[in-house]
Amino acid sequence: MSTRKYPYAIVIGRFQPVHFGHQRLIEEGLRAAERVIVVVGSDRKPRSVKDPFTFDERERMVRACLRGTEQMRVSVVGVSDSPYNDQLWIASIQSAVDRLIQQDGHAPGKARVALVGHLKDASSYYLKLFPHWEFVGHHNVESLNATDVRSLYFDPEHRGQLARADLPDGTAAFLEQFTHTADYAALCEERAFLVDYRDKYRYAGSEFPPIYTTVDAVVVEAGHILLVQRKFHPGKGTWALPGGFVGQHERLQDAAVRELREETRLKVPVPVLHGSMKASHVFDAPDRSQRGRTITHGFFFELAHNQWTGLSDVRADDDAAEVRWVPIAEFLGMQEHVYEDHYFIANHFLGGLGKN
Repeated sequence: MSTRKYPYAIVIGRFQPVHFGHQRLIEEGLRAAERVIVVVGSDRKPRSVKDPFTFDERERMVRACLRGTEQMRVSVVGVSDSPYNDQLWIASIQSAVDRLIQQDGHAPGKARVALVGHLKDASSYYLKLFPHWEFVGHHNVESLNATDVRSLYFDPEHRGQLARADLPDGTAAFLEQFTHTADYAALCEERAFLVDYRDKYRYAGSEFPPIYTTVDAVVVEAGHILLVQRKFHPGKGTWALPGGFVGQHERLQDAAVRELREETRLKVPVPVLHGSMKASHVFDAPDRSQRGRTITHGFFFELAHNQWTGLSDVRADDDAAEVRWVPIAEFLGMQEHVYEDHYFIANHFLGGLGKN
């Protein structure tokens, strides 16, 4: 007869990559419960220095930490971020966990569930968002954290400082293989760009880094949304909303219209664009941009459609690899190819499509 206290234990993390702290949490879950559900966050995001590995790659690293007898007791599920809606993120995790419990033939509302985690700092606030699960705290493990691992790993000059013994065997083996891929080379290039960018735009002589102000335009017409493909780092190759930095002497909406026209050559007169603006909102998640603290103001434009001439003409500017009208139904399935939080910015407005 099992002496484990819980039927289920939950371990939540980004696992970018899996380190010894993650491994210990999973092991604690296996000691406490019959079955462990590992929730892998930040699913369906394009590769970046902060989120370099796909869900499948992270599941491989998680499973490489397990002994053969433990494999059948661990399930791994991916959950996307919801940077501007904690309740939606909580509901996504609850739904993923409930589905697995139901598949076992149990009632989710009656199953006793443990949430295994370590309250290390303010970034662990999410562990307090699930009061219906019993929190099982775990002590800190002295090891390299994921941020430090990424910092060394994507800097070719310092990668040698990251020894195999610093990571679980499965993670070390995966990272060694990944260094031979084109994705690794691209991420090293992006990291070098970001380091140079932060050094170049740091406030001279100040302990406070700059806070940038940008604008982004969500433009829809006849069930399509206007997107640009980024030509340069960061986010090279991903799809983004037209937008950019606010000029020193510009009002926010004026900047949004200017950036929209510059990036897409959208053939709609400026007065018509201003008249087509239906809503605006501020998006200020502290870590929304890799370049540094960047607060963006989103503007929603709904263009009148002329069925005889088709969608308004657009043409890529020098800063964009491509610009195109994308059917909204197609866009909703593009999350893993969309730059930073632009997918969530667009969806904030698409929920109110057609409203004045």
